[in-house]
Amino acid sequence: MLDTRTRGAARRALAIIGVSALALTTAACGPGGVTGSGSAATPSTGTSSTSTATPTTVAPTTTTPAPTTAAPKPTKTAKPAKPKPTSTAKPSPKPVPVVIVLRPGDSGPKVRAMQARLKQIGWFSGDVSDSYGPRTTESVRGFQAKRGFAVTGVADQRTYDRLISMTRRPTQDELNNVKPAAAKPDPAKPQSWDVDQRCMTGRVICISKSTRALTWVIDGKAQYSMDVRFGRESEPTREGVFSITWKKVDVISNLYFTPMPYSMFFSGGQAIHYSGDFARNGYNGSSHGCVNVRDMTMLKQLYNTAPVGTKVVVHW
Repeated sequence: MLDTRTRGAARRALAIIGVSALALTTAACGPGGVTGSGSAATPSTGTSSTSTATPTTVAPTTTTPAPTTAAPKPTKTAKPAKPKPTSTAKPSPKPVPVVIVLRPGDSGPKVRAMQARLKQIGWFSGDVSDSYGPRTTESVRGFQAKRGFAVTGVADQRTYDRLISMTRRPTQDELNNVKPAAAKPDPAKPQSWDVDQRCMTGRVICISKSTRALTWVIDGKAQYSMDVRFGRESEPTREGVFSITWKKVDVISNLYFTPMPYSMFFSGGQAIHYSGDFARNGYNGSSHGCVNVRDMTMLKQLYNTAPVGTKVVVHW
């Protein structure tokens, strides 16, 4: 009997322990744990005591991240660039209009007068006319080139004014191509000249630097003379015995671009020729080595008399 009661009490104790363990397990492992209302656990059968689960509030674990933005480093303020001075473009001068006085194709007495003036200074050869043709154009071009003007062959105001300042008003004979009578030597009047023994035989052009004269001599007798000038010290006229190697009426220097009318070459590029500068300025100037003559009439006579091969003597 006792054993039966003892076993019954033991069963009840085991039942109470099992219920309590089940309640604890349910409170600790249930999803979400204890509810926010703190509800009580179910009491075990056979006991009047109840156990109330203590609510457990979990503290929030959210952490505020520390700011990671680095403090900006101070930057150097760039100095404003100084503006570079700009050169103010100067307004270009207005082009001066070119005034044309005469041009190729023109005709009339003004053209004739211009040709006569060009002829006075050796830039035009032959008869003058009223026509502004190729010969006039080339004469004007040569005149312009010599003076550093634009070489156009057109007589603009600048070219024409310079030509007027260098020449005189043409005579009627010059405008009408009247040839002056050739000077005829007077046989009764002896010609004075600077005698050189090399000039005493045959036909000789005898040129004296001492008297600055050219004399045409035939068998030791002077026929006529004319004034001449020579090259400067740096470009002297060569001395000695020579002969005319070639001759030409219209020649333009390929070194100095100046006219050399009625040229008679006797030593390389040195020649006897007419010089308009000598005619105007006399002995105030000099040549580049040639023998300059200022009397066109006398030079033409000599040019037509002395053939290629004629003896030339230049002496002191």
